[in-house]
Amino acid sequence: MKSGFLEVPLITARKMKHTNHFVSWFRSVAPYANAFRGKIFVIAFSGNMVTDQKFVDFIHDINLLASLGVRLVLVHGARPQIQARLDECQLPSQFVRQTRVTDSAALQCVKESVGRVHIEIEALLSMGLANSPMANASIRVASGNFVTACPFGVIDGVDLMHTGKVRKINASAIHAHLQQGEVVLTSPLGYSPTGEIFNLTFENVATEIAIALNAEKLIFLLDTPGIGDGDGETSTENTNALPRELTVADCKSLLGPQSQTATQLADEIKRFLDCAINACEANVTRTHLVSHDTDGAILKELFTHNGIGCMVSQTTLQSLRNAKIEDAGGILQLIEPLEAEGVLVRRNRELLEIEIDHFIIFEHDGIMIGCAALYPFPNEGVCELACLAVHPDYRNTGHGNLLLKDIEARIIAQGIQKLFVLTTHATHWFIEHGFIETTLSELPEQKQDLYNYQRCSKVYIKYLLQQP
Repeated sequence: MKSGFLEVPLITARKMKHTNHFVSWFRSVAPYANAFRGKIFVIAFSGNMVTDQKFVDFIHDINLLASLGVRLVLVHGARPQIQARLDECQLPSQFVRQTRVTDSAALQCVKESVGRVHIEIEALLSMGLANSPMANASIRVASGNFVTACPFGVIDGVDLMHTGKVRKINASAIHAHLQQGEVVLTSPLGYSPTGEIFNLTFENVATEIAIALNAEKLIFLLDTPGIGDGDGETSTENTNALPRELTVADCKSLLGPQSQTATQLADEIKRFLDCAINACEANVTRTHLVSHDTDGAILKELFTHNGIGCMVSQTTLQSLRNAKIEDAGGILQLIEPLEAEGVLVRRNRELLEIEIDHFIIFEHDGIMIGCAALYPFPNEGVCELACLAVHPDYRNTGHGNLLLKDIEARIIAQGIQKLFVLTTHATHWFIEHGFIETTLSELPEQKQDLYNYQRCSKVYIKYLLQQP
């Protein structure tokens, strides 16, 4: 009885821990679900992914996105299936600069392969098995001649014949299907006004569709593993790892002729980075590059703040701005844990709202991750830095450094020469950033009168324009 008595609380505790984790996770996902509802996502994946054992799970994830009200356009590839069919027919493969030459015989193999893959994907999207993530699914799939194509032309003296590129997207037709709640499924085939069929690349199709629809997101699921292993810098162990975030300018630099990284990256990654540049420059909000080898890769990329891949945007997602009265709640969430630990002096909401004009907010992708307050003493040519806080998930990643640099730039622009801080816990951090310990007598008299001797804070000062 004794062992049984002890066992019950143990199981209950486990269940409670699991439940609390679930509740916390569900709450963290809710803002993304709200933000994504009604938005257009163009998701592109290769023929290799279609043959992967996890592809059925990916279809389940697509069903989940559709159920959340995301408007989806799926663009699939079929390169391995085309190659296999050509091999079966004992037809040679010819490439020019990694682009397939599609003659009449090869085009027949392309049509057969693409058609087979397309039908298999439609069948999976139509599943509704009980006791599965597709239970009671009511996904309606729409396909059509949405892509007008033209010949790719002649490269290095070789006519690519039935290999083509996108000329125009029938955006209104796709919008009409999306507004009806249908998932649009598109193949890498295009058609000319004269009735010709062209073999296209799925990345070209996906990019042009995203641009034509003004999509919120263009998502490429890559065959190359480890895309998101980088953490701010390209990994030396994994040459295909990319930073979590890149701007268009970063991408161009990464792919530039002087870049050592470009020579190490897989050709697939370079190809999709080019697509990301084109999409973002044409006002697609975000382009994501994600390795599909991780189960639930697309959900982890979309519903976690850091994601697991590489996200490309036109400009940086980080911003520093002056706080507004509606930021008071977010600032309190940042500083209250530090106040409870005694790191920061307590501020109630009323005082915070009164002093809100002194605060600077550090945001990442619209989420507040840091704050600080500045209290100038212009007559003494000095400014106090206070209430410096960074969200726990972003500490030790350089975000505090960026916040401090912005603060120093603001002070220098005002002609103030000195910045001081009172601290009880972060002495080493401030020393590492150029502050030196000083005495209370170095502070403005007004601040000396307000000094809290019970906290016994240490005083540090930094000379910004010139050393004394």
